[in-house]
Amino acid sequence: MKGRTIALDHWNGREAAALVVDGRIEDLFIEDDQPRPGNIYRAIAQRPMKGQGGMFLDTPDGSAFLRQVKGLSPGAAILVQVTGFAEPGKAIPVTAKLLFKSRYAIVTPDAPGLNVSRQIKDDDLRESLLELVHDTLGEVPLPEGAGLILRSSCAEASEDDVAADIAAMAELAVNVLADTSGGAELLVEGEGPHGLAWREWSEPAEIDAEAGSFARHGIDEAIDALKDPTVRLGGGASMVIEPTTALVAIDVNTGNDSSPAAGLKATLAAFRDLPRQLRLRGLGGVVVVDPAPMPKKDRRQVEAALKAALKKDRVETIVVGWTTLGMLELQRKRDRVPVRGLL
Repeated sequence: MKGRTIALDHWNGREAAALVVDGRIEDLFIEDDQPRPGNIYRAIAQRPMKGQGGMFLDTPDGSAFLRQVKGLSPGAAILVQVTGFAEPGKAIPVTAKLLFKSRYAIVTPDAPGLNVSRQIKDDDLRESLLELVHDTLGEVPLPEGAGLILRSSCAEASEDDVAADIAAMAELAVNVLADTSGGAELLVEGEGPHGLAWREWSEPAEIDAEAGSFARHGIDEAIDALKDPTVRLGGGASMVIEPTTALVAIDVNTGNDSSPAAGLKATLAAFRDLPRQLRLRGLGGVVVVDPAPMPKKDRRQVEAALKAALKKDRVETIVVGWTTLGMLELQRKRDRVPVRGLL
């Protein structure tokens, strides 16, 4: 089936959303019991972590860890935001650099200035959006020293919708940043799967929010297939994705193809699909890829293919480089639920 479809449903009793493009599932959000990324807390400093430059904080949802903190004394209150999902047995990862993010606008308290997404190329549209920002902020100003980013989704939106979103984010930021007194408290709850789908999947799409949408679009079967660590790449090639405690290990295999170019073909196919597979499986942290056997001169080509695929991926991923053993290392943000723990 051609086109884009967003399915909003529940899976195993959990709120879930899936993006299907031309009949293939491209992205997936599933509710988890952990604190949501985007939660904003008024947290209370507990104790510093000597040697790491960080501090443990008390929040309503348990202990959190803030990196690179200076001048914060035990017992002091600080506003922080959850950046991702915690690894088992570890504290909630948080940052003091808050973002107030919605479908069309992002308020940046620590970064002044008005900016429009570079993906909006039309100069006239950029100018009209900036005029809209100035008019809106004249009535609902930003917090002092804050900035605003207009997202690429503004290109297809009505001026009224964009203005309403800017005003809502500006008002929210003003209220939250002023709420610094008191004990540990949840001030803003991050978006659930359905809210994330509305916020992040902004390109035109058919919306199926009726019960049973996952079954109608084959999403239940696609999620069930994630139990299998082996991903078929065609032509007998495959990659095996195995998360461990320390990292995500990926092994690319050529199968029965013994031709000279088999290793290059298998690795190219794996790298083009790797960001999607990591998204759907909710995997992040350190990722180590063992490519199929290929000449060293082909590394630049396969790395370029991976970076091209990552440009379409919303999850922040850094290509660290090649190891002396010929493996490619990645560092990926943990902002998805690891699906293997839910299956």
